[in-house]
Amino acid sequence: MADASPERRMAVTRRGLIGSVAAAAGMLPLNGLLAASDESLPQVEVRSIRRAFHNGEHNAFTDLCWFGGRIWLTFRTCPDGHMVHPTSRILILSSADNGRTWQQRHEFSVPLRDTRDPHFLVFRDRLFVYTGTWYSGKTTLPREDYDLNLHLGYAVHSENGLQWSEPQMLEGTFGHYIWRAAVHGDRAFLCGRRKPGFEVPARGEGRRVESLMLESEDGLIWRQRAVFQDVNGDETAFRFESDGRGLAVARAGGGGTAGLLRCTAPGEPWERSDLGVAIGGPLLVRWQGRDVVAGRRMVSGEPPRTQFWWLSGDQLHPLAQLPSDGDNSYPGLVTLPSGNALVSWYSSHESDSSGQRITAIYLAELVLV
Repeated sequence: MADASPERRMAVTRRGLIGSVAAAAGMLPLNGLLAASDESLPQVEVRSIRRAFHNGEHNAFTDLCWFGGRIWLTFRTCPDGHMVHPTSRILILSSADNGRTWQQRHEFSVPLRDTRDPHFLVFRDRLFVYTGTWYSGKTTLPREDYDLNLHLGYAVHSENGLQWSEPQMLEGTFGHYIWRAAVHGDRAFLCGRRKPGFEVPARGEGRRVESLMLESEDGLIWRQRAVFQDVNGDETAFRFESDGRGLAVARAGGGGTAGLLRCTAPGEPWERSDLGVAIGGPLLVRWQGRDVVAGRRMVSGEPPRTQFWWLSGDQLHPLAQLPSDGDNSYPGLVTLPSGNALVSWYSSHESDSSGQRITAIYLAELVLV
């Protein structure tokens, strides 16, 4: 698909790229100060909370990155809701003014497939957007017919953010539900979860899912390099130090608590410790010289919230909680020239004029105080 026309970009702005967010009952103040549980860690204030996008559809699963001097935002939008639908699309927006205004730069879908969970990767001077796709057929797929073995990874890529490739199937990802990616040296690495040996057991994923680290030289052809988790494999956010040491936060399938994973080099075994809380849609990123973890905090008896933590050693310490409820999370983060962090997430805590819940994309800034 070619770059969006000026008329299309103006329509996007009119439909909701500028908006406000109302605090829901029981949530934190919009500009509330949240103290870290460890007094040696910085305190953070959440500022400039705004609704970034809502078009009347289900909007979810965000990511942010810098590329070509601009901030890029991507997410999924679908008129039929959260689940597996062939009507889903991936939107890609950019901002030249540190996230204050946005232009739509690209939009894509994959025939007969549900596109979701888009993530950025800057690799070999190109901006990649990866998406995992469920096979859906021509109509909405009943949940009992979901089949992990029919999953495929797709990508679009661009050298300038203006002209984009067509969606390209990623070789080596059939039967893999792909997720976040990272770069070390001249290789790209990608999380993909699958059934061991692509087995065909009873319906449902259960414990018989592993999460793998795939490796590529060009960002398009992939092969297995290592295993993050051999049971309860799920979404994994990871990064590498310059010396090759790896750090990852792994969601546990089946609702278990998230794990903190470490390895000495790409391809080496990952050692796991328990973080003590279930985290959906995890993010792992460096900000202000420290590791930050974020995602949907899931605690029995409490509403799900999009939460940020400092990671100190093997422990999580509260950093900030964002306005969120119901269907929410899957955050992104980039550091602004000011040193503040721009964060994105989706949530369904607001309602429209008729009282119906909406699922929209939000932005805010994290500021050290």
